[in-house]
Amino acid sequence: MDRDMSTASRIRESYNDSQERIVLYLRTALRKGKYYYKSKYIARDLGLSSKEVGTNMAILAEICEDLTIIRWSYSNSTTWMVTPKGA
Repeated sequence: MDRDMSTASRIRESYNDSQERIVLYLRTALRKGKYYYKSKYIARDLGLSSKEVGTNMAILAEICEDLTIIRWSYSNSTTWMVTPKGA
């Protein structure tokens, strides 16, 4: 539990609210074995705009310390490939 609390605290210190929500969403989905995400579906699930998700995913691709986020393709919405760092 201490590890979870320190991770949650670190997330709040590193990211804005939208980025924090996206990172938590991605981590939850990764535990379920999902690796590809469309911006429009993340937006729908989190109540954000697709543009807001895309902008923040691009930022997270640069600054996220524990996830590798790669813009994978664009067809009707940007698809992102997300994996744990080092995987």
